[in-house]
Amino acid sequence: MSTHAAKEARVIPLRPKTASSGPAGPARAPQRPAGAPPAPAPREPLWRNLVGDVLRRERLAQERTLKDVAEAARISMPYLSELERGRKEASSEVLAAAARALGLGLPDLLSLAQDELTRYAHGRVSRSRTSPTAQYDGLCLVA
Repeated sequence: MSTHAAKEARVIPLRPKTASSGPAGPARAPQRPAGAPPAPAPREPLWRNLVGDVLRRERLAQERTLKDVAEAARISMPYLSELERGRKEASSEVLAAAARALGLGLPDLLSLAQDELTRYAHGRVSRSRTSPTAQYDGLCLVA
């Protein structure tokens, strides 16, 4: 039998502790040694990710379920979920149906996705000019 109390839980860390982590706060990113290659630039977002983000944001803003929108668009719920997560590249017909189900036109959907791409591009330019520590978080740059 174990000597632990019945209600006592053990915590097993998933990451090894570093010298700078501990009760004082989270560890900071390690400094690169002099002469090390620069960190890779964040990957540019894919169009399917931008469109999927817009679809999900619009659906959630309308407080609608995947099932509701999928039925209105006449596409399967798993497929709509894959579109929203950027896992599938949809045809223009499917995008138009999903947009209509959300009360948008295809040009509206594509324009919103273009706005996201433009925000990314502007953030990337300003990052390269001003803030070398900015990072891409999936939709926008965060300094």
